[in-house]
Amino acid sequence: MASTPRDDAGLSPGRRRLERLWRAGTEFLGCPLALMGGAMTWVSERRLVSTISNAGGFGVLACGAMTPDQLGAEIAATRALTTRPFGVNLILMHPQLERLIDVCREQQVGHVVLAGGLPGRAAMARVKDGGARLLCFAPSLGVARKLVRQGADALVIEGMEAGGHIGPVSTSVLAQEILPRLHEVPVFVAGGIGHGEAIAAYLRMGAAGCQMGTRFVCATESIAHPAFKQAFLRASARDAVPSVQIDPEFKVIPVRALANRASRRFVETQLEVIAQHRAGALSFEEAALAIEHFWAGALRRAVIEGDVENGSLMAGQSVGLIEKVQPLAEILDELVAQAVAALERDEADPQRVAEAAE
Repeated sequence: MASTPRDDAGLSPGRRRLERLWRAGTEFLGCPLALMGGAMTWVSERRLVSTISNAGGFGVLACGAMTPDQLGAEIAATRALTTRPFGVNLILMHPQLERLIDVCREQQVGHVVLAGGLPGRAAMARVKDGGARLLCFAPSLGVARKLVRQGADALVIEGMEAGGHIGPVSTSVLAQEILPRLHEVPVFVAGGIGHGEAIAAYLRMGAAGCQMGTRFVCATESIAHPAFKQAFLRASARDAVPSVQIDPEFKVIPVRALANRASRRFVETQLEVIAQHRAGALSFEEAALAIEHFWAGALRRAVIEGDVENGSLMAGQSVGLIEKVQPLAEILDELVAQAVAALERDEADPQRVAEAAE
């Protein structure tokens, strides 16, 4: 198990402080490291999730578009690979959300993440009635407080630096808005995190832990196609860009991914489809559907099939921090060592810490 202290005896001052800072997170998750694996469709499956948990972190299965039967089988397969806790991420827009929640209850999943929007009271209650701890995403302080009142057991605040579907606010601003003002439940920070220095910084601000997805894509145990991993290794932070919306009348959900031939063609497709609509060749509904369906199957095409030019390369800006393919446990070791080193500097210079806090 990566970077897991057996007790406080013999730990460095920085490591002891790390254990204190993320204790609320480790106790909530039930694992030694308060580091969650972000749920990535096609990537966060049984092997990667169980490996994260076995290494001391907290793996999270990405349900994505799975059917209830598929999700049940994936949970069972993950449990066969680890005895450690892991969670399940459910997308709110899934047409069988209630049944997916029931599957999590039947499989005795301990933590459920509701993602892809703001959950309703019924879905939240259904998760909690099933005995699971509920995590929700909070895009603002007001929403965070509302979610806590409605029963969320923990929150994830994810900034626009993240890969996949993103909001308009950066991680650092969300952290400044929420962490100093909300203390009722553990809050995990996500979006653009790929180094232990950032983990230490958010823990100092009051975070219970951090969530990362992009950083784990190039783990040896990740099933992502070698070509997909190579695209990540070649990329810089500036290559991970949000999808472009050409016309405000035709909404495009912002998605951060590596620029490639498909992303350029998406812009061209919008222009062509909108022009056809303006010319009367397509109705608004037909044009909107054509734009919406452009990316159908694109993520699987890249992650599983390795078509990195015509598929979707969802990636956060932390992609620029990935230097090599390496075992997951080694990645966690590096992140923890970096966080400890940052906290060691605090211990060595308490005056600097006191001045920074003023």
